Amino acid sequence: MTIHLPLFINGELVKSSSSKNIEVLNPATQEILCHVPCATENEIEVSVQSALHAFEQWKETPPPERSRLMMRYQALLKEHQEELAEILSQENGKTLEDARGDVWRGIEVVEQAANITPLLMGETVENVARGIDAYSYTQALGVCTGITPFNFPAMIPLWMFPMAIACGNTFILKPSEQDPMTANRLAELFSEAGAPPGLLQIIHGEKEQVDALLVHPDIKAVSFVGSVPVGQYIYKTGTDNLKRVQAFAGAKNHMVVMPDANKSKTIDGLVGSAVGAAGQRCMAISVAIFVGDSSEWINELKEKMAVVKPGPWDSESSGYGPIISHAAKERILDLIKIGREEATCLLDGSDCEVEGYPDGNWIGPTLFADVKTESTIYKTEIFGPVLICMSVDSIEEAIQLINDNPFGNGTSIFTSSGHSARKFRHEIQVGQVGINVPIPVPLPFFSFTGWKQSFYGDLHAYGKQAVRFYTETKTVTERWFDDEESSETNLTIDLK
Repeated sequence: MTIHLPLFINGELVKSSSSKNIEVLNPATQEILCHVPCATENEIEVSVQSALHAFEQWKETPPPERSRLMMRYQALLKEHQEELAEILSQENGKTLEDARGDVWRGIEVVEQAANITPLLMGETVENVARGIDAYSYTQALGVCTGITPFNFPAMIPLWMFPMAIACGNTFILKPSEQDPMTANRLAELFSEAGAPPGLLQIIHGEKEQVDALLVHPDIKAVSFVGSVPVGQYIYKTGTDNLKRVQAFAGAKNHMVVMPDANKSKTIDGLVGSAVGAAGQRCMAISVAIFVGDSSEWINELKEKMAVVKPGPWDSESSGYGPIISHAAKERILDLIKIGREEATCLLDGSDCEVEGYPDGNWIGPTLFADVKTESTIYKTEIFGPVLICMSVDSIEEAIQLINDNPFGNGTSIFTSSGHSARKFRHEIQVGQVGINVPIPVPLPFFSFTGWKQSFYGDLHAYGKQAVRFYTETKTVTERWFDDEESSETNLTIDLK
């Protein structure tokens, strides 16, 4: 029997009257998991009005009471973590272990939302002029919306709506149509935690539904994670309609490998960060820059990558899962084909097969060497289990190469030199920096930042001619290894 996924409007699962539905496929088998509706114009309007009505009461709810809702919600998420991970794995293809991590990182954000109250305090100054005092208050905006990608169907929605709602707003979520079942279950648990009707709505669909949200006059703010072209479109359309917009876009993340790095930990970090989640994450390492003699490690890197095998979500032997869709797989295969003409292909996963799963969207680990900056595979975000290798003579060349790249999401360096680590952290023009950490994703009490074409937000407002004063934030995660143990610290540096 075909399952038709409902919308979530005014605290209830609602069957859509839409005549247009999209098949949601298991990417390992092509089994139809459900049909997701493209919400009608009327259904979108009802959801916005429900959110607007709920906002009028929710903004008056004391912040400690909002925090207690988030505490109940995070407890339910922990209780149902395994269930959520299994739903996520089936529709997204991630291994169960990876899916558990997806859900857990979202739970961490909900825990931060439960502690939001101190961040909502305003400021006061007495006697700013004779007999005049000044006060500032932090107030909710209103109805907000989030447009989320397929690759983290639990974590990224949980980045958005818990924080917005804890701050006194209401929220409309438009999850990816490729794996929407996780979002519906998140909404059900939110209602079970005691959320009043209307705080969270879920609207399913494609571009038409996104456009309706972007232009709706009662929606005040938009949050997006996805590709560069779509991020630019979301940002421009939202701001043209006078909304606040933050749009996280594409990435081309580099890891610098210094000759003095711990070789085994560096290679392990490269393999995991390049092919983990089939390379379908914005913080994946897709470029390895080998400095000096470290280029001699490339053959060992090849051997380690070749051992990793993709497979179904419920197999412990699976190193990672399938590509999300057949179309995405074909795009990656086309780029690998181009790469074979541009560079040296050391490992080609194009013909990967998984026994018992002939219809899965499989691509094996793929490794290129001798890649140049003008190469298509360097300039393009591949979003698959593909790692490209480049060689330079010095850390200065490595830094310059990364700074010249149009993306600025994440980067890492592996080294045992404090001098090299500081130089890299200080001079690199990227939002999130790992030192002996392959994927420098900060915990939710730090900012998740992107620079250059990896982020479109207030820094881009009103065009290039505007005069702006702003602060950019760089989040640095450091881990220093010795023979017995490692330690890790997070630092946040404000760059004026």
